[in-house]
Amino acid sequence: MSTNNNSAIENRSRAPFYRAVGDEVEVFRAAARRGLPVLLKGPTGCGKTRFVEAMAHELGRDLITVAGHEDMTSADLVGRFLLKGGETVWVDGPLTRAVRTGAICYLDEIVEARQDTTVLIHPLADHRRELPVDRLGTTLTAAPGFQLVISYNPGYQSVLKNIKESTRQRFVAIELDFPPPEVETEIVAHEAGIDSETARALVAVGTAIRTIDGSPLREASSTRMLILAGGLAAEGLSLRRAVQSAIVDALSDDHDVVRALGELVDAVLPRR
Repeated sequence: MSTNNNSAIENRSRAPFYRAVGDEVEVFRAAARRGLPVLLKGPTGCGKTRFVEAMAHELGRDLITVAGHEDMTSADLVGRFLLKGGETVWVDGPLTRAVRTGAICYLDEIVEARQDTTVLIHPLADHRRELPVDRLGTTLTAAPGFQLVISYNPGYQSVLKNIKESTRQRFVAIELDFPPPEVETEIVAHEAGIDSETARALVAVGTAIRTIDGSPLREASSTRMLILAGGLAAEGLSLRRAVQSAIVDALSDDHDVVRALGELVDAVLPRR
């Protein structure tokens, strides 16, 4: 159920598909048992959000997801007074709802938010487990089951946009990366609904782009992109056209870069 443009509550009946590639599941379980906050770091599209969805389902917790952005204020997380029917009423923000109900609150790409907003989570991320709600003149203690999870892409952030040390030190860190080829092939085949041979070809393309020496790309070809390309192929597009639309053209607007990527794809994809 969507709650506003930037947050959503999820309570899935079917387990989200996630393939662990290390001990990330065990670490998250241990952190959840202790009520410890978790910091997920890894490249865009490597499966951070899906991992949180899978863990929330396994733990039987509601998941409230918030997409970080540069205009996000503390009121966007905590709540604000709104006019409804001629009356001024308080409306909880997503973080406050999670604190009250014992849900997992996932703040995706937290460094995109203003630093004064991220400082707000400090008392929630240590032994206090408290959320000051200044506009109500009160402080909320997190309900049992509440857990704070944040994520960011360390390879994408600039010197001016990074997580403060005072924030980092409150979190259990889990580093995620693109899965190894055999696991990524399984994921792409399952999520896109394609055969293993096609998925394997897409993974070969993704791996080739990720390992370009001196790559001019700001972002790598993500698992998410491979799944999108697979979905287009499943709908009848040729694999080459699907890769062009979902990966090559999406990675860059520079004509020279796009041409070079296209040549690389032609060299990697099997002739059909």
